[in-house]
Amino acid sequence: NYYFVCQRKLWLFTHDITMEQESDTVHLGKLLSRTAYEREHKDIAIEDTIVIDFIDVHKGVIHEVKKSRAVEKAHIWQVLYYLYFLKQRGVVATAEIDYPLLRRKERLELTPEREAQMVEVLKGIQLVVTQKQAPPRIGKKFCKKCAYLELCWG
Repeated sequence: NYYFVCQRKLWLFTHDITMEQESDTVHLGKLLSRTAYEREHKDIAIEDTIVIDFIDVHKGVIHEVKKSRAVEKAHIWQVLYYLYFLKQRGVVATAEIDYPLLRRKERLELTPEREAQMVEVLKGIQLVVTQKQAPPRIGKKFCKKCAYLELCWG
């Protein structure tokens, strides 16, 4: 989802410069995921590529838990990527983005149109990550809460 939020962050992350382990925002999100759906099996890692917050196996629905809709487009494309990734491995599912603090859910399916768009998004991501240097800082309001704040602006 970094592609839609900050391509600099995407580049840094894919070049093994990771700052999330120090981020209070990331820790808060993980706490919310753990406490909002206590009975669910959580953080299901698949092929060291995706980590699904939890799965309703009986309904074939994957769930991603988010605390706000601040970067909803990025959330949507993150989950669509999960659906795309699973489909490439023969698993067809639907998804929900759960916003427990807002008491809201966003239901998603990987339609043929979205699948074609995903192919284009993946090409765009590849262009970003193969650049020799990180893209420039973007200076958005959400930069203040970003795990990479000190690296970009320090």
